[in-house]
Amino acid sequence: MSKQWILKNRPDGTPKDSDFELKDVELPSLKQGEIKIRNKYISVDPYMRPKMSANEDSYTEAYALNGVIDGMSIGEVVESESDKFEKGDLVMNFSGWVDEAIVSEDKAKKVDTRGLPDVYFMSILGMTGATAYFGLLHVAQAKSGDTVFVSAAAGAVGSTVVQIAKAMGMTVIGSAGGREKVEFVKSLGADDVIDYKDEQPVYEQLKAFAPDGIDVYFDNVGGDHLDAALGNAKVNARFAICGMISGYNKSDNVEFENFWQVIAKRIQIRGFLYNDFQSSLPEFESQLAVWLQKGLVKEKHSEVQGIENVVEAFKGLFEGNNIGKMIVKV
Repeated sequence: MSKQWILKNRPDGTPKDSDFELKDVELPSLKQGEIKIRNKYISVDPYMRPKMSANEDSYTEAYALNGVIDGMSIGEVVESESDKFEKGDLVMNFSGWVDEAIVSEDKAKKVDTRGLPDVYFMSILGMTGATAYFGLLHVAQAKSGDTVFVSAAAGAVGSTVVQIAKAMGMTVIGSAGGREKVEFVKSLGADDVIDYKDEQPVYEQLKAFAPDGIDVYFDNVGGDHLDAALGNAKVNARFAICGMISGYNKSDNVEFENFWQVIAKRIQIRGFLYNDFQSSLPEFESQLAVWLQKGLVKEKHSEVQGIENVVEAFKGLFEGNNIGKMIVKV
């Protein structure tokens, strides 16, 4: 039997326990070209929240009601009817919030850990690490000497952006909520850190840390952070828009005071997705492995135990409960 979390109701605002249901499902026999995986780690990510709504304007297909919530997982092959995989192989897959799954061979990727912990491939060497790498270096085209502002700098993607930027010789200003997270971002090498829970607005804190303006903004938050970045941008600043977690559980629109700066400062704003850079993943994996070996970047994640606690881990993303990547160990 496979334990599977399904979407029972479409959340109205912040997700509730009643929006989800854990079911026991009997898996069918394997067909040719399929593998059975027992997951070791399950990912919960902010991007999953918009997929829970029936939004026709979303960039990705919404989760089906009473369907499994899919997403990144890493597990071990326990049965195989595929020439590409053997029992015992460690594989990355998108079976999502389940403990066991049957997956087509073309929907799984064998993981070569190169002696590194398995869990790294759920975080700094996985989708979140690649998102940080490509967003900063390919989308925003950040370079040595740039001043970079990173929102949600204590989170999965943001914490990796901070470290890559410092490894590349950039000045980094991060934002985080509360003293513990601020100190964590400083420990990653950030030059200055905004505490967005402080009474002083983000715009004013950013202005104090970057009086000459910012060259690059890596956006994970949207809202007041994006508006602050617009108001403190240099001419020809580049913005990489990765996520807008501040608005995922809200239906009201944010009013921007500084959006006119896009014209005045000729700001380049580009949204992107992890899938845009699949052909360049070997470049990312090779470079991050080198930086890890040299100690220029380090892995950090928050771990929740047990598939029964997946929903709690997911809700914790919106309550600021994670430092680094939020992962569920099955």
